[in-house]
Amino acid sequence: MLRSDPTTRVSRWLPLVAFLAVVGAVPAVSPNAYALNVLGFIGINVLLATGLNLLMGYAGQVSLGHAGFWGLGAYISGVLTARFGWPPLPAAALAVSGTCLVAFGVGLPTLRLKGHYLAMATLGTGVILQVLFVQCASLTGGPSGLVDVPNFSVGPFEVRTPLQNYYLIWSCVAIGLVGALNLSMSRIGRALNAIKGSEVAAECAGVPTHEYKVAVFVLSAAYAAVAGTLYVHFINFVAPEPFGFMGSVLLLTMVVVGGIGTFWGPVIGGSLMTVLPEYLRAYEGLEVLLYGLILVLVMMFVPQGFASLFRWLPRRAIRGA
Repeated sequence: MLRSDPTTRVSRWLPLVAFLAVVGAVPAVSPNAYALNVLGFIGINVLLATGLNLLMGYAGQVSLGHAGFWGLGAYISGVLTARFGWPPLPAAALAVSGTCLVAFGVGLPTLRLKGHYLAMATLGTGVILQVLFVQCASLTGGPSGLVDVPNFSVGPFEVRTPLQNYYLIWSCVAIGLVGALNLSMSRIGRALNAIKGSEVAAECAGVPTHEYKVAVFVLSAAYAAVAGTLYVHFINFVAPEPFGFMGSVLLLTMVVVGGIGTFWGPVIGGSLMTVLPEYLRAYEGLEVLLYGLILVLVMMFVPQGFASLFRWLPRRAIRGA
């Protein structure tokens, strides 16, 4: 059995350790509540994009309904806590497990499809979930949304302040990033890359392609569900609008802009596409056109995403030295 070079492993883990150390130190440098809230939303989007990147970037499977799983996690946790008085921790656990169960039921038949057929099937799933969020108004609040969602808590400890929310969100992001990096360096990660390259060749090599595709689809949905529970207890409110088709397009844009199939792509894309709307508020109503323009420009001039620049620029500097 081939084993990865220990030096290579260290070189891949060190940047993540350094990044998480910087994330942990940020509140000491910038304790501003607004900045911490924005960084919290960045963390949620990074978690969402990381999960989608596992499916699209590592396994090569298209999903246009990922925002639906994000919304499902948010609504299950929100409804259980706001309507039925559940403690947030068991509600979040049920939200993640319930979303995974739905993803398994959806992925089992749809992941036998390929290309645009798979894209349409996942798009339909996202649309159905958003319709349910609107129509089940007695539970979800309908188009107006669900209010009075409590803060996240574990026993007597309640997450109240922006600083506490920041550390809660980024602790979950850290676990998600560590899991994604570990997966990318594992035997399963290599099998997913083989599926992305050629399913026929992977099957000939003995890879159970359908089982692996369903597994990574469920794992991707789990990331989205965790992000959904963090989101709903962070803002104490949830409405159907973010979880529709445009929400899925925005998540796809994060992955592509950052660098699909790269570890740091979701971090870069999630950060950029969270901060950018703060500067586009003056162009309300044109966001879709601007996002489309950004996506086109990236595909034209940086087709491998901004993460590729972090590999290209140092090499260019070395050559020019």
